[in-house]
Amino acid sequence: MLNQTGAPLPQTKNQRIRSIIGGSLGNLVEWYDWYVYSAFTLYFSGAFFPKENQTVQLLNTAGIFAIGFLMRPIGGWVMGAFADRKGRKTALTLSVLLMSVGSLIIAVVPGYKQIGVAAPVLLVIARIIQGLSVGGEYGTSATYLSEMATKKHRGFYSSFQYVTLIMGQLIALAVLVLLQRVFLTDQQLHQWGWRIPFGIGAVLAVTVMYLRRGLQESVGLEEKDAKQMASRGTLKALFQHPKAVLTVIGLTVGGTVAFYTFTTYMQKFLVNTSGFSKNTATLISSLTLLVFMFLQPLFGFISDRIGRKPLLIGFGILGTLTTVPIMTALSSTKDEWIAFALIMCALIIVSGYTSINAVVKAELFPANVRALGVGFPYAIAVSLFGGTAEYIALDFKNNHHQEWFYWYLSICIALSLVLYITMNDTRKYSKIE
Repeated sequence: MLNQTGAPLPQTKNQRIRSIIGGSLGNLVEWYDWYVYSAFTLYFSGAFFPKENQTVQLLNTAGIFAIGFLMRPIGGWVMGAFADRKGRKTALTLSVLLMSVGSLIIAVVPGYKQIGVAAPVLLVIARIIQGLSVGGEYGTSATYLSEMATKKHRGFYSSFQYVTLIMGQLIALAVLVLLQRVFLTDQQLHQWGWRIPFGIGAVLAVTVMYLRRGLQESVGLEEKDAKQMASRGTLKALFQHPKAVLTVIGLTVGGTVAFYTFTTYMQKFLVNTSGFSKNTATLISSLTLLVFMFLQPLFGFISDRIGRKPLLIGFGILGTLTTVPIMTALSSTKDEWIAFALIMCALIIVSGYTSINAVVKAELFPANVRALGVGFPYAIAVSLFGGTAEYIALDFKNNHHQEWFYWYLSICIALSLVLYITMNDTRKYSKIE
């Protein structure tokens, strides 16, 4: 029998672990499909746009990458409301189905030479669908994992959202490495090989859709009071918590720009600015992401001991002070190990945000608007700042002011730092119980 309060349903340890693994696997495939676009941009940008210089082609595909992000608030709103009203499990299943459709479109759509302007139009449509999917995925999976975890280990278990998020990106890069170094030539990758990872993603997404149907629900959905039921997942109910909504936006700004800079954009930065080959840049990005992935549970575990706030403040202070020196040094280095070390320093700092941002947001809201509260304002912040980070960086470079982006990133982190210092520690003031 589901409980009537909206509180997390009681779970045995084995049920909890199975549910967290099941939710995480779906999250992995969702983010693999999302990041394959970024990982293979260097190869398919020429297929969708007329031949110009490489920076302009990357700028065009980065613009479409940003369009996908602009759809995320709608996905966060619609899917978050759906998850609060119909359950987390149903929403998670639907989101991965949408991602499969988007990946399949990109895998089969002809290029600019074959169908002209229709090619980039279909690419935009595919990214819109994927943006809706990811917009709904983040808030719902963050809520699901946080509700499934016990209070004592909530930071640790919820950190697996970013473990699987990073793993999805890492697998996308691993597929790229295998295609680059083992199966295909550079010419084959540019001509047709870039379609393979999108096809893989579509198949995996369908598989996970069926796996997610077996997940256990994390929160009671039955209400004795019809008025309470009617308020589930509505914007009116959400904006009864204005401080929590603004907190989600504020704490996301610096973290999302930093995350997308040192993960998705970094591969292109190493090629387009530092001058590394595509193969070397991919390898460096893969190694840094691998270490970064294993850092998430460690930082999540620490947050269960000392609180969420100290980690956020640490990220804010170190990120503000070190971003410009790290990016400046990275732009001029020609040594692979120095590049690896510099990116790794940045990602260690960013882990103070990534490992716990999901649980912090979930702990701010009551159950009736939790998925909506986590997903919708977060998606707004990510769309405005994370999704545009790569575009802004490339635009600055194209206008010969690349170093301006380094300062832009530092300022974004500094703005979030102000919030980190003034906010309550959600570990002590959680609304999940």
